[in-house]
Amino acid sequence: MPGYPPALVSPDRGAHTREPLARVMAPSGLAQQAPALCRQGALQPTSPAMSAGPSPHPASPASPLPFTCIIPASPMPIAPMPIAPLPQSEHAPAGIWRQFLDALREAGFEGEIDASYGTQTLFATDNSLYQYPPKAVLFPRHAQDVQRVARLLGQDEYREVTLAPRGGGTGTNGQSLTNGLVMDLSRHMNGILEIDAAEGWVRVQAGVVKDQLNAALKPHGMFFAPELSTSNRATLGGMINTDASGQGSCTYGKTRNHVLGLDFVLLGGERFFSEAVDDAQLDTLCAGPGRVGRVYRTARRMADEQADLIAAKFPKLNRCLTGYDLAHLREADGRFNLNSVLCGAEGSLGFVVEARLNILPIPKYSVLVNVRYAAFMDALRDARALIAQKPLSIETVDSKVLLLAMNDFVWNSVAEYFPAGEGEPTLGINLVEFSGNDPAEVDARVAHFVQHLQTDATVRRLGHTLAKGTDAVKRVYAMRKRAVGLLGNVQGEARPQPFVEDTAVPPENLADFIAEFRALLDSHGLQYGMFGHVDAGVLHVRPALDMKDPKYAALVRPVSDAVAALAQRYGGLLWGEHGKGVRSEYAESYFGELYPVLQKLKAAFDPYNQINPGKIATAWQSPAKLLKIDGVPTRGEHDRQIDERVWQAYGAAMHCNGNGACYNYDPDDAMCPSWKATRQRVHSPKGRASLIREWLRLQGHAGVDVLELSRNPPGFWRTLRSRWQNARAARRGTADFSHEVYEAMAGCLSCKSCAGQCPVKVNVPDFRSRFLQLYHQRYQRPLRDYLIGSLEFSMPWLAHAPWLYNGIMGNRMVQRLLETRIGMVDSPLLSRLPLRPSLKRWQVQTASPATLAALGAADRARSVILVQDSFTRYFETEQLADFIELAARLGLHVWLAPLHANGKPLQVQGFLPAFARTARRHTRRLRELAAFGIPLVGLDPAMTLVFRQEYTKVEGIGEVPKVLLPQEWLLAVLDAEPLAGSRMKTAADTTPDTARADTTSPGSTASTAAQPGQRPAVMQTVLAGTAVTSSNRANAASLPVRHAPCEQPNAPLDTAPSPPYRLLAHCTEKTSEPNSNAQWVKVFERFGLKLQVQATGCCGMAGTYGHEARNAGTSRVIYSQSWQAQVERPAAEAGEALATGYSCRSQVKRMTHQTLRHPLQVLLERVRAQQGE
Repeated sequence: MPGYPPALVSPDRGAHTREPLARVMAPSGLAQQAPALCRQGALQPTSPAMSAGPSPHPASPASPLPFTCIIPASPMPIAPMPIAPLPQSEHAPAGIWRQFLDALREAGFEGEIDASYGTQTLFATDNSLYQYPPKAVLFPRHAQDVQRVARLLGQDEYREVTLAPRGGGTGTNGQSLTNGLVMDLSRHMNGILEIDAAEGWVRVQAGVVKDQLNAALKPHGMFFAPELSTSNRATLGGMINTDASGQGSCTYGKTRNHVLGLDFVLLGGERFFSEAVDDAQLDTLCAGPGRVGRVYRTARRMADEQADLIAAKFPKLNRCLTGYDLAHLREADGRFNLNSVLCGAEGSLGFVVEARLNILPIPKYSVLVNVRYAAFMDALRDARALIAQKPLSIETVDSKVLLLAMNDFVWNSVAEYFPAGEGEPTLGINLVEFSGNDPAEVDARVAHFVQHLQTDATVRRLGHTLAKGTDAVKRVYAMRKRAVGLLGNVQGEARPQPFVEDTAVPPENLADFIAEFRALLDSHGLQYGMFGHVDAGVLHVRPALDMKDPKYAALVRPVSDAVAALAQRYGGLLWGEHGKGVRSEYAESYFGELYPVLQKLKAAFDPYNQINPGKIATAWQSPAKLLKIDGVPTRGEHDRQIDERVWQAYGAAMHCNGNGACYNYDPDDAMCPSWKATRQRVHSPKGRASLIREWLRLQGHAGVDVLELSRNPPGFWRTLRSRWQNARAARRGTADFSHEVYEAMAGCLSCKSCAGQCPVKVNVPDFRSRFLQLYHQRYQRPLRDYLIGSLEFSMPWLAHAPWLYNGIMGNRMVQRLLETRIGMVDSPLLSRLPLRPSLKRWQVQTASPATLAALGAADRARSVILVQDSFTRYFETEQLADFIELAARLGLHVWLAPLHANGKPLQVQGFLPAFARTARRHTRRLRELAAFGIPLVGLDPAMTLVFRQEYTKVEGIGEVPKVLLPQEWLLAVLDAEPLAGSRMKTAADTTPDTARADTTSPGSTASTAAQPGQRPAVMQTVLAGTAVTSSNRANAASLPVRHAPCEQPNAPLDTAPSPPYRLLAHCTEKTSEPNSNAQWVKVFERFGLKLQVQATGCCGMAGTYGHEARNAGTSRVIYSQSWQAQVERPAAEAGEALATGYSCRSQVKRMTHQTLRHPLQVLLERVRAQQGE
């Protein structure tokens, strides 16, 4: 493997083994001996207050210091040296490139110019096969900056400088990739400038995202067509440059059909407004001086002199032709419109800075007919006949895409429309949409269509369902939109690749074309998934290739050649929708004698091939050549340089395919809040994955085995001096690519929304923590990291004197010191509420194997074990007290698990060895409690989900007991029927055989709440007018629990209308456990309450992120983007806002001094009221 010593790529290379470790305390008397004792170890905090039960290494209660250190019990082999420095200075722009950038600054360019290696790495990829790093990236602030760039680029001395404009970066064919300069118009130029709903137009900057525009248009009852699968991150400038189409294009056409005018900047800096003009206006433009006049003269001459050749060569397709569409220079009314070539030019003719677009009324009613088939070819052939029914659109999806969707969180919202029958499996579906303003008229058309399905026997169909209404239709299309990304989530190293994915042929030829297409792919033994816009004859196919394997990579050429020829034979195109890009090489053979005409048009705009060179056409009489599909470096060529062991270990980053789902603009969506707040791609999952992948490659080239460093890190004290020196050098500006990666990782909130929402499941918090562990082996950690990592261990000590801690933390001098010296702000204060009275009132005991073993089966069935976390325990003690009271009032006996460190702060900060030890120790103790079949419940979602996610990845940890979220537990013990209007049924009312199965969520462990064949006897007194108090119970030692008799056992609930509540869900909870919101809604329904799930993004806290001074500003921006407006809504009008996450409530309190309640507190209030308290 190139660039690697043989030892690094040998699969049977031996690994260092660590000797057994012994734990010793580090009391004050040993402080001076600590370096010797801990030479090969690391500090680990601990607390005697948190120890409970037997431990193989008990902490000494006499120790006055809340930490221990780890030392080897016997000599260890010498640990490897830390990671290597990566200066990467050879990649800095030099020569003419440096001169151009310097001249641009001197010309008054107000945007950013970034030539860092990290930015080069980020902009080297899009959603294609290729990796083509630019020299630098420009971020103009406004159109004047774009003119400055174009003016300088047009000067003779800079003819060697090339530049490509870039928008959302979602291109699948390398449209915006270049080894010159990249100009990103999305960071700053993303404003909606004017909306005129009455006249039906809008004026926008090029960086506006399509969904962003439609969200602004929705209050006006308008929208911008057409519909794209990438609409939540595709910029309008990008749509214009690729002439994007998508779903519904047979009705709405392409982007070009909605462009009224373009504010365009030409090479040399001339700026003009391009729109349809009559002959008199055209004469004036052609007579004009400069490049504008030259462009119009050339285009007019082509349209007039080459009309017959253009008509013969351009295909008669709905998709027309992407790139230099000469066939539509003249519109139907005779006007001349240069936008037909500007739209779809892929930025090769100049720069779109603003656009004037027409907008359409939103259809008031839509219905989607979801038709299922036993064969994909049946779906295709049927689609051709279904077009005669004149629907808005027809989308076809094959079984591979459907199966991937079933394993994605999106399936929860659409499963009802695709029932899993016991007969033949569904191998193809057609999504057929009807819409209009009159529901009765639309329903009549749907009824006629359904009648056709029921009477037509030409194709065998398995059935159909109807999704009625805008919301239902959007849910199904959300699944369809994720199809491209989901294809990248197949298992194995061969992943679907975009290089022949957007062929277009006449719809009547599509079925036969696909049959040959499939035969072609099958002949190469390739796997693939298919879907497309069959009404327009467009097919999306991504053959699965392992691009790291040269054998697979070599297939790109023969498959592309064969598909290009096949599409042309069927009267279609290889590039039907997603642009030419690197595939432009086929344009010359496709157009034949018309290709020189395209070259002359290019020359009028860009005579020296400086703007996005190598795409669509080269300038006439220029020696430049078009790019070749196998002549541009691919990601696979870089990826195969990474040690296979490292590749497999860091799979969460390696398989990012660049689909850009993490660029979702929507502030009310949880995906990557740091990207939304900064608009910097380095702070996105895609950006971070790109950086870590390149960093690992470079470390391998430097001879560093990162896996061995993770297993056997250098000693803490042995490397202290070198770490301090390296950190000091870094502060003085010593270059190291590792610093760029660190800055990207430091901006991550570790909210894990990426892991839940990314179609490929890129898990940034996972590789972030692993990177931090390695980075801080070379560079000294800030004290802040140690304070955060030790929080769970220090809080029990501090809680002995909360008044003292709170007084110190409230002191302004201390706050300034913490901010300036430690880097922490707004530290939360400890709760002053004592927990002991609640424990005493409800007779809560500490759960231990001995006490639980004394319980009978019936008593265990009426018990629950509360697994504490340090943040809720010490900062929001009232939450624990309220949970205990609620459970007790529901007739359950609460046991309190001893408080142990969860380890999440350690994991987030990259203290991975300490986290692993903490996780193993905690798991052993949870396993002891779980053995008795009593459900374990955690309050805070972030802390609770660590047991399911991070714990399970710890080597050698074994089975981790399931710790339920509160709503999962409540659904497991509540009865199936809603509470409204009737009392809750008891175990005597319902036997296990007749209990409804839908009372638990998928993946919940309700079965652990009782022994087999038993059902918890709970809830007899709930809402029946009698409270459960401590006097209703026998002493805990003499269980079983006795319940108060119900004075009115059949008393109905209070059916008086209650105000709705709004759930502002925790990011990790709602993305990692997609059913969680629906579970809360069900719980509230069964208590006779209404809960609405509020669409929100991130609150901006996520653990301690918002308390770190370096992140404080970003945290406030994130809060302002989504949560602020929802928190400020009057409760009397919108309903009271509730939050499940400790960090969310902490952020709201910090920003507004307002306290949000946990949903459990509302339920407790309800129970108290019904029990007369």
